[in-house]
Amino acid sequence: MSIYLLEVGTEELPYKFIPQAIEQLNKGFTSFLNDNKVKFSDIKVYATPRRLAVLIDGLDNRTADEEKVIKGPIAVVAYDESGNLTKAGEGFARKNNLSKDDLFVQDNYLYAKIVIKGKSISELLQENVPSIFMKLQGSHFMRWGYNDEKFSRPIKWIVSILDNEEVKIKIIDKESSVYSRGHRFAQQQVFINNPCDYKEIMRNSCVIVDQEERKQLIVQKAKEAASALGAEPYYTDDLLEEVTFITEYPVPAVCEFDPRYLDIPEEVTVTVMAVHQRYFALYRNKKLINKFITMTNYIGNEFANIKAGNVRVIKARLDDAVFFFNEDTKKPLVDYVEALKGVTFQKGMGTMFDKTQRLIKLSKSIASDLKECHSELNSESIERTALLCKADLTTNLVFEFTELQGFIGADYARVSGENDKVVQGIKEHYFPLNAESETASGIEGQIVGIADKIDTVCAVFAGGKKPTGSSDPLGVRRAALGVIKTILDADLKIDVDKYIKEALSLLPVQKDCADEVKEFFIQRMIILLSEKYNKNALEACSVKNPLKDVADYVKRVEIINNLNAPALLENANRVIRILKETSNSNIDESLFVENAEKDLYNTIKQVSETTDYAIYLKELEKLNSAVEKFFEDVLVMDKDEKIKQNRIALLTILKNKYDYLADFSKI
Repeated sequence: MSIYLLEVGTEELPYKFIPQAIEQLNKGFTSFLNDNKVKFSDIKVYATPRRLAVLIDGLDNRTADEEKVIKGPIAVVAYDESGNLTKAGEGFARKNNLSKDDLFVQDNYLYAKIVIKGKSISELLQENVPSIFMKLQGSHFMRWGYNDEKFSRPIKWIVSILDNEEVKIKIIDKESSVYSRGHRFAQQQVFINNPCDYKEIMRNSCVIVDQEERKQLIVQKAKEAASALGAEPYYTDDLLEEVTFITEYPVPAVCEFDPRYLDIPEEVTVTVMAVHQRYFALYRNKKLINKFITMTNYIGNEFANIKAGNVRVIKARLDDAVFFFNEDTKKPLVDYVEALKGVTFQKGMGTMFDKTQRLIKLSKSIASDLKECHSELNSESIERTALLCKADLTTNLVFEFTELQGFIGADYARVSGENDKVVQGIKEHYFPLNAESETASGIEGQIVGIADKIDTVCAVFAGGKKPTGSSDPLGVRRAALGVIKTILDADLKIDVDKYIKEALSLLPVQKDCADEVKEFFIQRMIILLSEKYNKNALEACSVKNPLKDVADYVKRVEIINNLNAPALLENANRVIRILKETSNSNIDESLFVENAEKDLYNTIKQVSETTDYAIYLKELEKLNSAVEKFFEDVLVMDKDEKIKQNRIALLTILKNKYDYLADFSKI
């Protein structure tokens, strides 16, 4: 078994391209090996800002010989009357380098068995590696020199080694060798004698080629540097990935900025550090401190210039933030609402001011319906939250840091003297921010957030821009999931279907798409819940509109998901098969002929509908013996039309009892 290494060195690659390249290289080499029937045990793709490397282990030395039967012309065309090959037959033999003895006739056609000799893995790699690499795709590819081919960045070197022998290849204008390059500040001619030693050789040249190892090292070093200050580092997955792909040898440097910048909203300071400058903010006792960690790609002991440069950059960014904050807070947040008239929400759907007015009405409607269940609900604070929730979109600070909308609004509301519930609601109405993040904890944020997201989804559908496989206008998929998650997490009894219709009626463009929007919400909910529940159970329980009461729907799903009642399923499905169409459910007891009819009717009447679905399931199971007896003794399709219709009505009542829990035909 052999091991192969390909390393393509480049100028610094865009960090967003690197994860795409890793995935594409893995798929490309896997397909190449499988298509050529080459056995292998493992493929690993490593990447740094300056190199993409593929390491394939357990390779066969050559592909096996392959025997293949090929079909030629029809026999009467291939041979003459004397049994000699015609020109057509000779042409077939000559084309495939065959003699007359290699040919045979089967099913009146000329055939031949040929053996395709296997190739050495070295030969296959030489023929295919350049094309696999050149199939990589990404944005903003470039040309350099006199080359016609494009790649993300100019290629500087190539290493191509099978075991301890070079496999000579050429990609664009660079030929391979057995020499890699170390870190920019380390050894530049690094001899690779064997792919097995690649990771260790590069580590000795201050390059951690394994991105997962590099990521863990970044976290470890950030925590160690923070711990020395009695602090903890703040980082997101996005920040960690970006730092991983802009460093080859991460080394932390602790920097300090003026504590006066802690007076501006914390989210601004952290965003400047994490998103704009790729720094790790530091917290001590859950409070932001005026220090941060920058992960350098540096070898040496002189960090003074690095620290000074980073402090100078962050100072400029934070000075801008301080200026914007001071300018914005010269007037209260409510004064920014009027300016929303100049901000377009969506073409044909008015301005953000128009959207705000819709949110006030929709939030007021939701609050009114929830009033009975939530005694702490304050209608005034909910309407105030709806009025102010989008006001920060016209501020200087949000214009500079658009990702902080809501957070800035909450801070400005606090500075303006708004009550704490309104402040919290403004921030939380955008929650959840992504699939993993928390939902709103306050009723203001929950109600206004639901209203906001339903309005957005309805506006997109009414505007004829519903999502497709490749597009998600205004993030409506995330918005729909946000509504469902908020309702479930807060256990809100909300009729989403009602508010979809109300939201559509408030839009400036009227379009009858309520059913489309409703189905969109239901499908998003099923996708969300399918991580926990069986999809058949989710589909079965949607026989009753799940948007009428999402929490109730989930309670039914939980019962059906663990259902173990074969007799009940059989009986329910037998009823469903008979009742292909909806029918009258009015019973005339005088038309009962058999005792089994009367017994079933009386047993059905004892089944009381309840939202304790575990108890209700047991009630349905008590019907089993009466249902079975009915089907044994009673012919539903009686010759007497009145008796027949009465029996169908009886089964219709029974089906309604089943449907109260689920559509058992889908289980």
